Amino acid sequence: MVAVRSFARRAPASPKKLRLILNEIRGKRVDEAMSILRFMTSPHSELIAKSVRSAAANAENNFDMDPRRLRVIEAFAGDADKVRRLLPRARGRGDILRRRSSNVTIVVEEEEEN
Repeated sequence: MVAVRSFARRAPASPKKLRLILNEIRGKRVDEAMSILRFMTSPHSELIAKSVRSAAANAENNFDMDPRRLRVIEAFAGDADKVRRLLPRARGRGDILRRRSSNVTIVVEEEEEN
């Protein structure tokens, strides 16, 4: 079997928030994962749904796989760039805000026929 990957680089969300969503779709069929993502309240689920659609399209167009038999076998988010900003505080001090971003990887594979 061929595993097909899709990447979303420098996604504007922290990896911790994205991992909560990715844990819900890991191991599910692509159509089931898309329906789960559609009804999630998090705004970051749209970003992950786009990456899942991209992986399914890569599998269908580049490897001639059946899109109805695809399954998400791996889904993970890692650290990307962190942008540091200074937040003014009392008495001339400052706090550092870290604007985190993520690299999301979705891997799909075609299920074997029973």
